[in-house]
Amino acid sequence: MFTGIIEEVGTVTAVESSGDGVRLTVRAPLAVSDASHGDSIAVSGVCLTVIEQGADWFTADVMRQTLDMSTLTGVAPGTEVNIERATAAHGRLGGHIVQGHIDGTGTVAEVRPGDKWQVVRIDMPRTLAALVVDKGSISIDGVSLTVSSVSAATEATQWLEVSLIPETLSATTLGRRAVGDAVNLETDILARHVQRLLTFSPPPAPSDAPTEGGSR
Repeated sequence: MFTGIIEEVGTVTAVESSGDGVRLTVRAPLAVSDASHGDSIAVSGVCLTVIEQGADWFTADVMRQTLDMSTLTGVAPGTEVNIERATAAHGRLGGHIVQGHIDGTGTVAEVRPGDKWQVVRIDMPRTLAALVVDKGSISIDGVSLTVSSVSAATEATQWLEVSLIPETLSATTLGRRAVGDAVNLETDILARHVQRLLTFSPPPAPSDAPTEGGSR
């Protein structure tokens, strides 16, 4: 589990084919400072498992499903990525509960600069729109953010907006995002569970009729 508080910006140094997936090597000195084989590290919001590591880098396998659902399909040596180590059980939950399980990608549709911040609008698939609410939590490229505005259900194009403070702009890759860029989206886990529950019919109400034999 992660919290969406980015610890450092890493750099992809190698991408190698591995079956129908890829093997990704990322330079991330802080992340590997206390990492061990099998540890989880979020790379731009995608939970990956450390299989090899050095003094300032780690390598992880990325399977085909992850490539199909995330922006990792387009990374190359030199790509900057947001890095977060898995949270410790005794640590602070500074952002919100982030699993590192991407729901899909969105596309930056607009960037509106302010005096010290930016408002970013992201177009998203309609399948995710019901899971995003105004003032709710969203993970974008692994960054825990609060939704500042969201499209109405009737709009043809579904979108969300987030307001990025100076710290987020400087400490994550979101400060370099431009119109047309793809970003990873992970919706709130509670919303996903509620949506799943609503797909099932409610159980039948218990009968008040007495059981056979005349008593209950």
